[in-house]
Amino acid sequence: MADLLGSILNSMEKPPAVGDQESRRKAREQAARLKKMEDEEKRKKVAFRKKMEKEVSDFIQDSLQQKRKYHPMGKIERNILHDVAEVAGLTSFSFGEDEESRYVMLFKKEFAPSDEELEAYRKGEEWDPQLAERRRRLKEQAALEETLSRQTKKPEACPNSNYRDKYSHLIGTSAAKDAAHTLEANSTYGCVPVANKRDTRSIEEAMNEIRAKKRQKKEGDREACSSSS
Repeated sequence: MADLLGSILNSMEKPPAVGDQESRRKAREQAARLKKMEDEEKRKKVAFRKKMEKEVSDFIQDSLQQKRKYHPMGKIERNILHDVAEVAGLTSFSFGEDEESRYVMLFKKEFAPSDEELEAYRKGEEWDPQLAERRRRLKEQAALEETLSRQTKKPEACPNSNYRDKYSHLIGTSAAKDAAHTLEANSTYGCVPVANKRDTRSIEEAMNEIRAKKRQKKEGDREACSSSS
């Protein structure tokens, strides 16, 4: 009986030491603080959402406002505002290069921003519709002038400058005359140099001479055959 009682006592958990009790107490306190912080964060989010819902509702009912710009805010607040705007049927965008300067802009659907307007906000510029319209017209005019210039411009087949006058001070009057004569344009052959045309005639003359010699040889052969017969 005594052995059984001792076995039961040994199997029971021993009371925690003083150090273990202190660790558990600190853990409970830390968990309580975290729970309080989470509850406070949730409360702030709920309050911020209600505030944004009120402001968005006022913005929709104001017929004079087409868009609304907010001050820079954190990522959580921006996400809440984007969600509220989507539920309300608005278009929303975030702008700003770094996290500290990011802000939200709301637009009514009928006044949705153009690509040019969005590009201006991304660059940190103020949107000026009149200035943008002037820039657009200038671009269209420049493009039209460029198109007309390409259509009316004709490529020059041959140089039309006077080489004799142009290069006479560099290579001398006599040499300039020879260069100008070499580059003379012919109405039939375009810009073919005169020297090349002389080479072409020499080949034709040579071919005619060869053909004449062949005819003379054939005629000589026929006369020889006639005499032998």
